[in-house]
This record gives sequence, C-alpha cells and structure tokens, in this order.
Amino acid sequence: MAIVTQTPLNPGDSPLVREALSSVVSRETSATQTAPQDTIPGTEGAWPRPRRCRVIAIANQKGGVGKTTTSVNIAAALSMNGQRVLVVDLDPQGNASTALATEHRGDVPDVYQVLVDDLPMVEIVKEVPDMPGLYCAPATIDLAGAEIELVSLVAREARLRRALAAYDAVEFDYIIIDCPPSLGLLTVNALVAADEVMIPIQCEYYALEGLGQLLRNVDLIKAHLNPTLNLSTIVLTMYDGRTRLASQVADEVRAHFGETVLNTVIPRSVRLSEAPSYGQSVMTYDPGSSGAMAYMDAAREIAYRAASL
Repeated sequence: MAIVTQTPLNPGDSPLVREALSSVVSRETSATQTAPQDTIPGTEGAWPRPRRCRVIAIANQKGGVGKTTTSVNIAAALSMNGQRVLVVDLDPQGNASTALATEHRGDVPDVYQVLVDDLPMVEIVKEVPDMPGLYCAPATIDLAGAEIELVSLVAREARLRRALAAYDAVEFDYIIIDCPPSLGLLTVNALVAADEVMIPIQCEYYALEGLGQLLRNVDLIKAHLNPTLNLSTIVLTMYDGRTRLASQVADEVRAHFGETVLNTVIPRSVRLSEAPSYGQSVMTYDPGSSGAMAYMDAAREIAYRAASL
C-alpha cells in the first residue's frame, strides 16, 4: 500500500480529484488480490510474459506529453520484472537513448542507417548498462534527415517493419518504439511496424486537440498498410491533483475510451525530469518517488493485460 502515500493528494483537493486518484488505490488493491504474491515488485518471481513479442509504438504528434518518459520508464519497469525489452529510439533528438545511457553521437551506428542504408538491426542494438534484459536501438541527429531521404525509397513506410522482421525479435517480450512528435514518415514507419499503439495524453486541454488527427492516421494505416494495428493503451500523464482541469480531462478521456485507458495516472514529478540527466530511468534513479511507483503500476497493468491476449 506504499503507493497511497506517494499519491499527490492534498487536503484541498476536490471530490472529483479524490475520485480520480482513488482509482490508483483501488487498482492497487485489485492487483494485489488477483495477482500471485510472487509477481509483486520487490518479491521473487516475474510478471507473466506475453505469448509472443508485443511491438508497441508510443505516439502522439503533440510534443511534451511524456512519450519518451513513458517509453523509457515502462521499458525499465518491465525489464526489472523479468521481461526482455528493446527500446527503438525513433526520435532524432535521441532523448530515449540519453535516458538509457546508450551512446548516440553522430558517428555511432543508429536507426537512421537501419532505415536508409539497410544496416541490420542487430548491429546497432546495445544492452543498457546495469539493466539486464533491457536493450536500446539508439537515434542520432542524422535521423532528422531520414524524413526526406525515405521519400524516394521503395516501400518507404515499411522500412522499420522489414528491419525488425529480419532481426531475431523472438528473444524479446516487448519492443517499444519511441516516436517523434510528428505524423511524418518516421511515425508512419513505427505504426506500420507495430501491433499496438500506446498514446500518452497530458492531463491538460490542449493535449486533446490533436488526438482526433492521430486517431484518423491510425485508422488510415490500419486500413491500407497494417491491418493488425490497434489502439491498445492510453496513459494519462502529468496529472496535477491540485487542479480541477486534470480530473476533468481524465474523466473525459475515460468516458470516451473506456478500458483502453490505464487505471494508473502518472503524476507530475520532479524526479521524472531529473533522471535522464543522470543517464537513468526514474525506476533506478529514485524508485520510491511517486513517478517511479506510478510507472511501475502502469507497467504491471500492461503486463497483466498481455497475459490475456
């Protein structure tokens, strides 16, 4: 029940906020009752592994909603609980590579060379230091030019899918693709390569404005390029329990998307922002912080959903 003390619940919170945050507590209670005790973090054992590798694209064309933070910390939490996870950094800024302490200077082989030059994926994947079972395919600034160079290539939308298909992905339980904040060819490649889409939504009004366009793009890709693609997960990020707006946005998203939305909400946390500067995820930087505990709970939900697929 440690997560209860970490939840940013203040005496002045409105009943709506209390109700929204109570879902975290009720979900924690439910997980404890339904999951075997040896699958709870901090005890022996591991979470259930999916029957086959799950390829998840984490996408939202709006910047600053927590795509990279979500990618890195969900991946780290899964790997800490017995899963083998590959993070594919598809953002030219390379922030996921930074957070996972994976070298991504300009001369380091990266995803750009995989997409444009047909370099085998196995030649760029590196194991994350001090994180057994967690691997990263880094991105360098060269990836910024890939949008233009991909235009003239054959099957430009499926370059990443082909690279992953040629790679021995059988050894992984999850492949998580961190998308750039755009709906260009890099994001299209991620959606064509993925089986599932996870959308982080910031608990603020503007975060909802571009959601319709993203969903239309997902539908188009599903209709024409990747019929197995589905919107599997929505995660609410940057939840501020001091504001009524956060609970209203959360309620609106839950009302529209139902069980697609994770029960866990990710609070605003200084530790989440600090961790990448130390080349770490928040899971190792400050495991007791509210952000780390929330991402651990979110990863647990995802893992147990996998068991039912």
